[in-house]
Amino acid sequence: MKRLIMVCVAVATLAPAAARAQVDIDMGRVTCGELLALPEARQDLFAAWMSGWVNQKINRTQVDLVAFKKNIASVKSWCASHKAESVMRGLYDALGIKN
Repeated sequence: MKRLIMVCVAVATLAPAAARAQVDIDMGRVTCGELLALPEARQDLFAAWMSGWVNQKINRTQVDLVAFKKNIASVKSWCASHKAESVMRGLYDALGIKN
């Protein structure tokens, strides 16, 4: 009985860690269609990551929340017409960055 309790405690301790397992995503391969299919909260997380990536590429160290919202709306608008394209391809093209 004591052993069963110890096993249950061990499983209960490890369960939250398993629930927060890391998922690796290749951001360069996410298509516009996949982005637009995400729930709104996930789209926001994706947009925040992309905004940070773009700002790093152009050496911008400030956050402009108004520009952020406009940029995300612009990306979503472009993606609506280019669902098979990768989001990164669109950003590279828009910024004139050679891949």
